[in-house]
Amino acid sequence: MRFEPRLLDEIRARLTLSDVVGRRVTWDRRKTQPGKGDYWACCPFHQEKSPSFHVDDRRNRYKCFGCGASGDHFTFLCETEGLSFPEAVERLAEQSGVGLPAPDPQAARREKKRAGLADICEMAAQFFQAEFAGPRGDTARAYTQKRGLTPDTLREFRFGFAPESRDALKGYLAAREIPEAAMIEAGLIIKPEDGRPSYDRFRGRLMIPIQDDRGRVVAFGGRTLSPDGQPKYLNSPETPLFHKGVMLFNAHRAREPAFKSGEAVVVEGYLDAIALWQAGIHHVVASLGTAFTEDQVVRLWKFAPEPVICFDGDAAGVSAAHRAIDRIFPVLKSGYSFQFCFLPDGMDPDDLIKQRGVAGFHDEVERAQSLFDVVWEREISVSRLDTPERKAALEKRFDDLIATIRDERVRRRYQLDLKFKLSNLFFEQARQSRQGGKGGKGGGSADAASPLGTARERVAASHDFGTERLVLGLSMRFPHLLDRNFERFSRLPFANDLHRQLRDILCRIVDDLEATPISDLTSAFEEPLRDIMGEMMLETIGMQQQRGAEFSALIHRFPLLKSNPPEDFIEAAYLHFLDVLELNALEDELSSELATADEQLDENSWMRIQALTQDLSRRREECARDEADLAERAKKIRTAPPVAVAAH
Repeated sequence: MRFEPRLLDEIRARLTLSDVVGRRVTWDRRKTQPGKGDYWACCPFHQEKSPSFHVDDRRNRYKCFGCGASGDHFTFLCETEGLSFPEAVERLAEQSGVGLPAPDPQAARREKKRAGLADICEMAAQFFQAEFAGPRGDTARAYTQKRGLTPDTLREFRFGFAPESRDALKGYLAAREIPEAAMIEAGLIIKPEDGRPSYDRFRGRLMIPIQDDRGRVVAFGGRTLSPDGQPKYLNSPETPLFHKGVMLFNAHRAREPAFKSGEAVVVEGYLDAIALWQAGIHHVVASLGTAFTEDQVVRLWKFAPEPVICFDGDAAGVSAAHRAIDRIFPVLKSGYSFQFCFLPDGMDPDDLIKQRGVAGFHDEVERAQSLFDVVWEREISVSRLDTPERKAALEKRFDDLIATIRDERVRRRYQLDLKFKLSNLFFEQARQSRQGGKGGKGGGSADAASPLGTARERVAASHDFGTERLVLGLSMRFPHLLDRNFERFSRLPFANDLHRQLRDILCRIVDDLEATPISDLTSAFEEPLRDIMGEMMLETIGMQQQRGAEFSALIHRFPLLKSNPPEDFIEAAYLHFLDVLELNALEDELSSELATADEQLDENSWMRIQALTQDLSRRREECARDEADLAERAKKIRTAPPVAVAAH
């Protein structure tokens, strides 16, 4: 329905925006100036502690400077209550006393038809309720008692019963002068194509009305009460009132609780939704037996920015989650996503509530996985990554999926994060593969399992304490290495504060050795720093006397030194450890860029992140090759006959 701008302006003029918004927020007294029509509050669309949501009554606009939400009277109602634009206009027109023009004849006819069908569905609901309470409803009532449903719940959801009769409902409606054609259009009876008499669609079933956003009955869901009855659940067909791919069961009840809590729970069946509602979880909705559609995804975001979808933990539940992912990805947008809760295998929400209570259900929801993690697991779980071709195939599947995201900012974020994660995965896989194939004798000792001994830490770690300590020890034990690589060493981004101090001291020693006595440099050392020096050099901390130092801790971290490796190997290992620390710094830099990309993702940031990612991938490959070469050399050194220690 189209509305004249003049009509919308009149509604805005009669209703101040602050009055409409004020029903949903609490104004901040310090910043708000009512006399100027200037209002501030914490944003109703995202969680925040300080008010960044602004309402300007003079301009009839609101804007959140945190999440970017903005609009007018009608937008606010649509976003907070899940109304369509015409519904929002109708609601505010009624509140403001503005009369709406009569719809055009065609629209009026459609609305009249829908209203008539809604009236018929309401009659059917009353019929089913009466049957549920009557003598023929014994089986249905027994089933609801077995499910633990209370009388209050039965009344709230208007439970009914369709008797095992070919035309019980048909006769009821006919007695009220409802034409057969209208019954068919409402989805209540079926007309065979072979000319036989029409008959009731629902027979011998527990009946649950499906209501629209206004609370009108527009369709039904029926559960068979026969052990052999098929299908187990039967919904009304598509009608002018009922569209399965758009509607959500219990939406009209859940909208307000979801808004207040900022949370929404989605389950697969309406009986599960009813069980959760009865347990006090009122922000729950259910799909209607079909896979999630884009329309339902967008509707769910009006309830909460990250609804939690609960799936059974079995194979069917995982498969349903994967189908949902493909529907969600195209419509992803900044600030909106989904979480996935996989319940214990063999349990549905109703079972979980009965066995573990509300607290148990909340515990499972708290462990919900992000959309990103579920996508990652879906693709990795079916992938073999033992060849470049298979790795490329995995990258292509991710690329194809990400390409479906229409929002450019979100698409870029997924590209960056997945590329970073894939780089980590491929590097770690290659590393583990080398480790698994090169184990030495000796039952898995550190020195046998790792050619570089206990000193070699996981390269992907952000703060590699062991590698930092090793580099410092080698720099003291072999000062010529420090001298040759002074520029790189002086810029090393040590994570440990004491390590940074020692790095600076060693640089001063190298730079000022001739001018400054060693005793002057070391006399002011604090105890923690002296301890590190003592750990590395047992007898002395003066580089001029270090030939006699035992370097016991260094040999512990780098046991290969016991085999007196040649100088070129020591230098190669030293350079490798420098590479490791620089690689860690690059990863930290990229992680920092990714963390701030949401707020500052301009073209320059995008190009910088891409360059860092490519540089990281290249250096990881180089580091991996160097490590493999050192491993081969170390294996030969360990098995070679011992030689005398060379003096330095």
